[in-house]
Amino acid sequence: MERTTHEVIIMGGGLAGLSLAMQLKGAYPDIGIVVLERQKRPLPEAAHKVGESTVEIAAHYFAHTLGLLDHLEHKQIRKFGFRFFFSDGCDDLADVTELGVSAVLPTPSYQIDRGILENFMGDEARRRGIDFREGVTVKGFDIGEGDAPHVVRYSDDGVTHELQGRWLIDAAGRTGLIRRKLDLTRDNGHHANAVWFRIGERLEIDGWCDDAEWQDRCHPPERWRSTNHLCGPGYWVWLIPLSSGAHSVGIVADAAMHPLETMKTFDLALDWMKKHQPVVARELEKCKDKRLDFAFFRDYSYSCSRMFSAHRWALTGEAGAFLDPFYSPGSDFIAIANTYITLLVGQDRQGANLASHARQYERMFMSFYEGTLSMYRGQYNLFGDPEVLPIKVIWDYAYYWGVLCQLVFQNRLGDSGFIARMGDVLKDATSLNIQMQAFFQRWHAHSDRRNRRTMLDQRNLRWFADMNRTLHDQLDDASLATRLHHNVDMMRALAAAVVERASADHPALVDDAGELMGEGATRPMLQEWAA
Repeated sequence: MERTTHEVIIMGGGLAGLSLAMQLKGAYPDIGIVVLERQKRPLPEAAHKVGESTVEIAAHYFAHTLGLLDHLEHKQIRKFGFRFFFSDGCDDLADVTELGVSAVLPTPSYQIDRGILENFMGDEARRRGIDFREGVTVKGFDIGEGDAPHVVRYSDDGVTHELQGRWLIDAAGRTGLIRRKLDLTRDNGHHANAVWFRIGERLEIDGWCDDAEWQDRCHPPERWRSTNHLCGPGYWVWLIPLSSGAHSVGIVADAAMHPLETMKTFDLALDWMKKHQPVVARELEKCKDKRLDFAFFRDYSYSCSRMFSAHRWALTGEAGAFLDPFYSPGSDFIAIANTYITLLVGQDRQGANLASHARQYERMFMSFYEGTLSMYRGQYNLFGDPEVLPIKVIWDYAYYWGVLCQLVFQNRLGDSGFIARMGDVLKDATSLNIQMQAFFQRWHAHSDRRNRRTMLDQRNLRWFADMNRTLHDQLDDASLATRLHHNVDMMRALAAAVVERASADHPALVDDAGELMGEGATRPMLQEWAA
């Protein structure tokens, strides 16, 4: 039996594990890392793994933290933002409310073909001096006590090997090796299912409607590059293009409103589409013989009671906690977890006591997790509401860009001093978000669900476009503190504007809006959409 020692052993060489290895190697060039991955390269294009859409934090992380910008720009697809159609039961997308941007916003995000990206990352990891071993199976591991090393046993072509490592990282996806061994999985109260498949040709949504006004809304007319959401009560359908030329299609649904048993095979999913999204079903019928795969997750969302340990082990990606595919936060939380792990490894190398750092990073990670979870838990019932959901999306993005993105883009995730100084501001933002998520439910209870033949163009909200445009600004502590104060003040004004707008149509909402109403005249935050 071969026995070797490494500073870091990463179990899992997918997106989370390889990106962590690259981040660690970039931060500490002399570090010894071994990555153990079950699947052999080359991985299949188009139909490798689900999770193809990225948003701003993940795009920034892959492009700039890991140095993969050239690959993203030339081998993947620049995304045309998120786009929503309230098209439940409708045959023509021109007849429903569309939410999105008429032109791409400045800060980029990408649609990624996971097979193409992970093939490239495997090669790039080796080029950077990382010991990446593929086609191997982890057979067991022992977590070292005290200062003792961790031990991992794995097999490679029938030969057993044993590794010792100071750090042990679980990046093994839903297999969750450490999470399961230590019984860390927790129910987070959000119960939903997802099914998905890939079609081996482009779904050209821009040609699905011959209405001239509809076609002229976007410049260039390339809605297909968006993460297109086709929404209805309790569910949404995704359409995501892949650079391999394929298209990813998924159904995500509240478990109680749309049971998995109604869609857990391709034929059942197609029948479900015919009822709920006939325009998508019609296009899928034309190319169903080009289906590449089909899969599903039951009850895909879960939490984890421990992410980072002072005993030199940690979890990242789906090996730890997973939220929801709506808003595509999965790779964002890979970036956040990997950043905290990289900081912990560095502090350990300096001989620091890890206990306080591990606790602090875990608290911050879980506060970001819980804040994002509040956008999903108990909210799927209003996904088919064209009156409420567009405003909720604007709110959720203002919160995301205004707070979490600021900490990531300005490299302050691990700056405990700065975060402590901004504690009251961050608590105010969290409190506002909790109140607004509850208000959206109250509004939905009164909503007329008006589905208008119109496009709500997010670019017309100048403050919204400005938040996106300024994400890459380089700020010192004082400037960042000023911006966070400003953004939370803006969120207060937005909350008041939302309540005023909703109460104008539904006076009963005034009585329970409370402090969200604020004081003063009508806020201009949504005036571009007033009509």
